[in-house]
Amino acid sequence: MDSVISGLSAGFSVALQPFNFFLVLAGCFAGTLIGALPGIGPINGVAILLPIAYGLGFPPESALILLAGIYYGAEYGGRISSILLNVPGDAGAVMTTLDGNPMAKRGEAGRALSLSAVASFIGGTFAVILMSVFGPLLASYAVTFSPSDYVALMVFAFASLASLVGSNPVKTLLAALMGLMLASIGIDANTGVPRYTFGIPDILAGIDFLVVVIGLFGMAELIHLVEQQITGRLKPLAIDKSFVSWADLAMTKWTILRSSIIGFFIGILPGTGASVASAVAYGTEKRVAKNSETLGTGDPRGLAAPEAANNAAAGGAMVPMLTLGIPGSGTTAILLGALLLFNVAPGPLMFEQRPEIAWGLIASMYIGNLALLVINLPLVGLFARMLTIPQQYLTPLIAVLAFIGVYSVVSNPHDLYMITLLGVFGWILRKLQFSLAPVILGFVLGSLFENNLRRALSISAGDWGILLQSWNSIILYALATAVVVLPVWAARRRRPAQGR
Repeated sequence: MDSVISGLSAGFSVALQPFNFFLVLAGCFAGTLIGALPGIGPINGVAILLPIAYGLGFPPESALILLAGIYYGAEYGGRISSILLNVPGDAGAVMTTLDGNPMAKRGEAGRALSLSAVASFIGGTFAVILMSVFGPLLASYAVTFSPSDYVALMVFAFASLASLVGSNPVKTLLAALMGLMLASIGIDANTGVPRYTFGIPDILAGIDFLVVVIGLFGMAELIHLVEQQITGRLKPLAIDKSFVSWADLAMTKWTILRSSIIGFFIGILPGTGASVASAVAYGTEKRVAKNSETLGTGDPRGLAAPEAANNAAAGGAMVPMLTLGIPGSGTTAILLGALLLFNVAPGPLMFEQRPEIAWGLIASMYIGNLALLVINLPLVGLFARMLTIPQQYLTPLIAVLAFIGVYSVVSNPHDLYMITLLGVFGWILRKLQFSLAPVILGFVLGSLFENNLRRALSISAGDWGILLQSWNSIILYALATAVVVLPVWAARRRRPAQGR
């Protein structure tokens, strides 16, 4: 513990230097603006600004502090478009749309945005504290997860979808299967055989996540608005000066704590990321919260859970990168590349050989989380006023943001047709009362599930028994079974009681 305190004190002496402190603030502010653009997300924001940080000749610790600020600034910024426009900024923000956007539509955009900022701050700070104290120990456990353990984790995540959203589990399951089907499009990595490409060269590499999320959410929302406008059912959105209250914080305190723990521990598992963490946290809240039937209709707990989880996961993903040199997410893979670009070898020795980088980065995350809260809370009213834009003008604005967001990242005109096609598909699903969140989660988790299943079977030469050879897998399968069976058992027990 003494070494942690001395390391943090040295780290704060680095992070609080005027130039580095300015970079923390600049990174958080720039990250928020980047994340607010639908589909850009933290991974693209960090990738775009990495050459700038390197080209300006910043010291390694300063460059990492700037990029980390952009990372968790963009994590929060993605929630702005999710809440206001029902368009997720990144995969981790998909669950935020379920309760955040309904709150905005009933005139509580300020309340939703400010609660999101507070939950993100608590989740992020909780993760940094755990990283400071238990980072190396937790990272060494995380790398014991084998491909078969990841398969079990994905099964648990899919089981969580059973009662995740909506009142119809069959539609939820079908939506998740649609996401799995979309994830399977492209060339099979093992055999080189094209799957479901129908001779179209542009989808041989698969469909980019950005295209799927912008199409199913952004374009589907645009078509829905146009339909309402044509039929005369388009109503102006109510905007008030709502803000997070002490009652909201009291209601969500245990939700935020639970979700922060879940997010952090899932975040340290390499390759999982905020999308898995937010889905599991939301599913957990759906099962343990009182009056959970209100989740999905604009319940503050349904907003706080994914917000705390995905920011905690962002902090958790830094643990294996710093302590073992193994990226925990796509964004931390870019940060790892930045370290190598500056000839810094990440791992346990970095804390001894380059403490100004390791502890300076950790200390900057404490400052950055607080800076995000201070920067964004005063801007909540300004962000909420976006909804005062007449919806006949808001509709083309969503279209412009969607097309610019996709083309700036993938630079392929074919994908603009693809998001339009997926938008029509998403609009049809909405008309049939399907939730779109399971489609996105099925798409995100599908590739993780398939890749780890194939690795596990390759290791065992095709023996399926490898999936049950570790305690990690057995525990996760038991949890997945409980998630599916217990609600059914509880419902059957309630029926006789209601009959009496």
